[in-house]
Amino acid sequence: MKWDTLEDEACSVARTVSVIGDRWTLLILRDCFLRVRRFEAFQARLGITRHLLAARLKKLVEAGVLKKVPYQARPLRHEYVLTPRGLDLHPVIMGIVHWGDVHMAGEAGRPLLHRHRTCGCLFDPVMVCSECAEPLSARDVIVEPGPGAARGLLPAS
Repeated sequence: MKWDTLEDEACSVARTVSVIGDRWTLLILRDCFLRVRRFEAFQARLGITRHLLAARLKKLVEAGVLKKVPYQARPLRHEYVLTPRGLDLHPVIMGIVHWGDVHMAGEAGRPLLHRHRTCGCLFDPVMVCSECAEPLSARDVIVEPGPGAARGLLPAS
């Protein structure tokens, strides 16, 4: 598997990593979900170089995760807004947040809390079965080849 051809692999993890698999991109996505939209705001929050930030934003736009929307005409300036494809990454980001809260928060505790607008309660993200709504853990899942599987993707039983 070559790093620069991950998007061509018959593996959903590899294809996803080809889009969001570096630390700056994940931090940009974190900020998008915190409603950061403008280039200067990303740069100020992340301390990333303009060149690197521009490259990561361009890649996310090309992948359909973000869209550029003008917010000022003279001079022309854009903000970056999550698309439906980008919003579908919310469970991924929340999974990373939850792991960090459990394993990396330290004595001070969680840096951010998440509250559900509908019920008003603070929550921990959980994964549930789309069919029966039961909570899922890694031990509850059996993986089977799908129609797009490549030979060798699953380990031998």
